[in-house]
Amino acid sequence: MNPLQEILENTTIDSWARHFRRSPVQLNKRHESDAELIQLAGDSDNCLAVTIDTVAEEITLGMYKDPYTMGWVTVMASLSDLAAVGADPVGLLIAVSMQPNVDQSYVDGVARGMEDACRKHGVFILGGDTNEAPTTSLTACAIGMVPRQRALSRRGCKPGDHVFMTGVAGIGNALGLVRLAGYPDEYFTEELYRPTAALKQGCALREIATCCMDTSDGVLTTLDQLMRINSLGFEIDCDWNQILTPAVLELCKLTGTPEWMMAAGPHGEFELIFTVPPSRVRAIQDMFDSNAWPLIRIGTVQETCKLSLVLSSGRRIVADMAPLRNLLQTVRGDLRQYLVQFREIGKSWGAE
Repeated sequence: MNPLQEILENTTIDSWARHFRRSPVQLNKRHESDAELIQLAGDSDNCLAVTIDTVAEEITLGMYKDPYTMGWVTVMASLSDLAAVGADPVGLLIAVSMQPNVDQSYVDGVARGMEDACRKHGVFILGGDTNEAPTTSLTACAIGMVPRQRALSRRGCKPGDHVFMTGVAGIGNALGLVRLAGYPDEYFTEELYRPTAALKQGCALREIATCCMDTSDGVLTTLDQLMRINSLGFEIDCDWNQILTPAVLELCKLTGTPEWMMAAGPHGEFELIFTVPPSRVRAIQDMFDSNAWPLIRIGTVQETCKLSLVLSSGRRIVADMAPLRNLLQTVRGDLRQYLVQFREIGKSWGAE
């Protein structure tokens, strides 16, 4: 079986895509980039980068309670996809569906979150659509431009390449744990979850990186998808004090939660994971240092197609992410069972 087909999300995408004709001006293949890359007529140097994301499930499940968070994440999720292909943003279109007669303060909160996220990166909402619906659903379509020959892709890493991340992770899964497990909100407040897209870093990386993907679905899921696309493996140094934010580490102590769960869960943030050839490592370090950007080296690309985690003890374990990535569908949305089985899967790796 194609390794991509072991993941239910990938097969769902494929089941839809098989009904549609492929555009002759689309440059990327399915699953191989965070945004769609389109060749423009009369411009052989640049291509259009387009992506669309909806925030709905997180609202329905109660993951996001603050309307500001809902708006912020809607914009940042799409901008992060542009970052992962190295695109310069042009702007966004939004579609908003909400209950009839929803309180105006709720609407204003969502709008403020969207606008502040745009201001963070100097981009604009160009237009959109409003609808009535039983539950809130927020969609953003981001548009950007990227030099055709330098667009970043999820495919292209080689054995020996170094693996980097643009910043610390875990805040998405920390919020998810508090919400789904019912821990007190003060253990990890929603205001701590304000992930930002790494747009400037993405543009800089198109000169050097051999592959790139954002961490919107969590660190280990991102690595697992890159592994499946490239048919290569990763050896990851699991120094959780380096990879996870201090607030996430504190939450793990308060709740007795293993740190690996904050990297393995499906609710991520918007850092970039990317690979660099050994000959360009110094160049990427100098570039990030000169811009005062965080840079975390987390491992190397390996020949064998597996995700190996090197724990602080020096012990190596192989993380089979397929059961975790398919778990929500396996338990048919039962969140209590999801949390129980999530930890059991980690124990089967020897992660506890």
